[in-house]
Amino acid sequence: MTIRSGNTDRSTRLCRDVLCLDDFEIKARRHLPKPLFGYISGATETNASLRQNAEAFQAYAFRPRVLRDVSKRSTETSLFGKTHAAPFGIAPMGISALMAYRGDIVLAQGADQSGIPMIISGSSLIPLEEIAAVSPQAWFQAYLPGEPDRIDALIDRVGAAGLRTLLLTVDTATLPNRENNVRAGFSTPLRPGLRLAWQGISHPRWTTGTFLRTIARHGIPHFENSYATRGAPIISSNVARDFGRRDHLNWNHLERIRNRWSGKLVVKGIMHPDDAARAVDTGADGVIVSNHGGRQLDGTASPLQVLPEIASRVGDSVAVMVDGGFRRGTDIMKALALGACFVFVGRPFLYAAAVAGLPGVLKAADILKTELHSNMALLGVTEVGDISADYITRA
Repeated sequence: MTIRSGNTDRSTRLCRDVLCLDDFEIKARRHLPKPLFGYISGATETNASLRQNAEAFQAYAFRPRVLRDVSKRSTETSLFGKTHAAPFGIAPMGISALMAYRGDIVLAQGADQSGIPMIISGSSLIPLEEIAAVSPQAWFQAYLPGEPDRIDALIDRVGAAGLRTLLLTVDTATLPNRENNVRAGFSTPLRPGLRLAWQGISHPRWTTGTFLRTIARHGIPHFENSYATRGAPIISSNVARDFGRRDHLNWNHLERIRNRWSGKLVVKGIMHPDDAARAVDTGADGVIVSNHGGRQLDGTASPLQVLPEIASRVGDSVAVMVDGGFRRGTDIMKALALGACFVFVGRPFLYAAAVAGLPGVLKAADILKTELHSNMALLGVTEVGDISADYITRA
């Protein structure tokens, strides 16, 4: 089943003047109601970590090599035994179906057609089984409480859906202070009112193409993937219960998950080399160096800053991946040079899906692949694996 977000020709036209991923953000700011755009773009408290994520790339500069035949260069990358078209994928993003019609499915389809992986969010408003039916090679991100029965049940559900890569996000011990969301008018549960009604009236393309279309065809959105059973409606006062008891989660639970889950296991939210080493010792197949896009502990270092130490500590034994602030092919090359083998990109893909549906996601992926392909030539390499610390220096 292919989801077509509104008029495909119009969506394609909306992408024509998009030259870089940042252009999708500009369009999304106009297209989305202020509370929804604020939810995507904002972070926590002072947004210090969000800014650091973007600024960290400026601390490094390239040392290109010249007079090399780079005519046969390729962006293809192998990860967990599968070859991908490029060394990047789509990060998990909650409530995507509120931003774009059937947003998670659109992101999954775009990833498949682009030859890259996509991670289903544990805060998705679409059941993971529906997404897996469209994209069985997708990964699943779990937000788990420290409750063994709920852990076991969700793991069994993911396996029954046919998904083979499980990602445990570990930096969400409690809900952060996202005052940015409050100022923008966003809340969980979503509270209907005059302010929200006006946002709907003043953003008619989103209202008719995403919101009303969703309600008419699928009813009030629920959190579908927090546990083995269906969660609360997004407008319910019981929503907060779906996010409880995560402060109980500990290393013993990770060991339990490893013993129960037979597929690939990735731990996301690692920012310290000791934690990376312990995750490896517990049986993780990979780690994602991440500060949750700056959306958890404000003032946390950027993933790029801590990546070299973590890669040096565990890089030979597991896949070391990274996310946070990636917008350019050059950003990806800097992460690869610093020890990552793969990168995940979040907000830009959701902006693209919101603005132009599947054509937007395909356009965003093509922009990054094209930039990376050109930049590899200018750096003087032909394979992604050739990008090393020899090609980078402190700016």
